Amino acid sequence: MASAKNKVIKGDYTEWSVFKGVNAPYLHLTFGGQADIILNKATIENYEIITEEQRKSGTSAVLRAGAGAVLLGGVGLLAGLSAKNKGIYIVTIQFKDGKKSLIEIDDKIYKQLVEAMF
Repeated sequence: MASAKNKVIKGDYTEWSVFKGVNAPYLHLTFGGQADIILNKATIENYEIITEEQRKSGTSAVLRAGAGAVLLGGVGLLAGLSAKNKGIYIVTIQFKDGKKSLIEIDDKIYKQLVEAMF
């Protein structure tokens, strides 16, 4: 069984890792000395899972809602490669500062993200 990359795979913060934190997941850049970014309702405007159904529909809500041209290039391919694996989630995140990221995370981090956004 394949495992999730637990990384930002497209958009802003590409190649940052995603970790399960104490109360919320966070983005971390291993080399570069930048501060971690907590993923919770204080930093995230909106998030949505890319499902197999949405991947197949060019007019899906995620695409119309403005996941943004920065994310659209490889969404279909990336979701197609990962969405078939159980326990792996492809999630679009729109941050409150206007930045956008596409992340691939495992079920533990996804569950913590949902709880942090409640």
